[in-house]
Amino acid sequence: MVIAYIRADKNFDSAYEQLKLIKSYSMANGINIDHKFIDYDVQLKDLEQRAEVTKLFRENKGATLLVSDVWVLSTDMNDLVQMFSCLLKNEYEVHFIKKSVVMTQKSSVMFVLGLLDSLRQLYQSSLQKSVGRPKGSKSSSKFDIYLEEIMNFIQEGKSVSEMARLLGVSRSSLKDYIESRELKELALDSFLLQESFEAEKSVINTIKCPNENLEGEINE
Repeated sequence: MVIAYIRADKNFDSAYEQLKLIKSYSMANGINIDHKFIDYDVQLKDLEQRAEVTKLFRENKGATLLVSDVWVLSTDMNDLVQMFSCLLKNEYEVHFIKKSVVMTQKSSVMFVLGLLDSLRQLYQSSLQKSVGRPKGSKSSSKFDIYLEEIMNFIQEGKSVSEMARLLGVSRSSLKDYIESRELKELALDSFLLQESFEAEKSVINTIKCPNENLEGEINE
């Protein structure tokens, strides 16, 4: 059972951006999505208040969960710890697509802590940003309805001219759409999993201790 898990937050990527990323990843890795779960509960609710989510986790033991990033599960650290515990207890394999890593019961403690710390850093950074459209979000386009077809065409090696002719649209407009959304990178190999060890190591290396930067300046 493969589940695509989507949950929007005003500070981060929209549900559409998450879905686009998950679809691209699943296509690139030959993964068939069996169920798309969109969590409509607000981020302020903790796991104990989200009956549909806990039911999903319990009823699909051993499933694969595709998530665009760590914050999607929760932006509250205590809640995220409980989410991780619940998922691992139920033998889930969780793919965090933006980090190109997979979390399972066999993952190291340092790796799991690295994922938790990455959320802490991301959320601190988001609080410092000015109000406005989240970085990386895109406005809707008339080409969005052709997204899946375009991704398939790219994987088949079709040129922009061929795609435009098949879809009956402007070549220049389609080219701009593909480039602005980085669809070639998404459709081909940008989100293929890295070697497990290297990907996990990169997560661990992002962990920051309090006053770490200050201590480095003093030693210099």
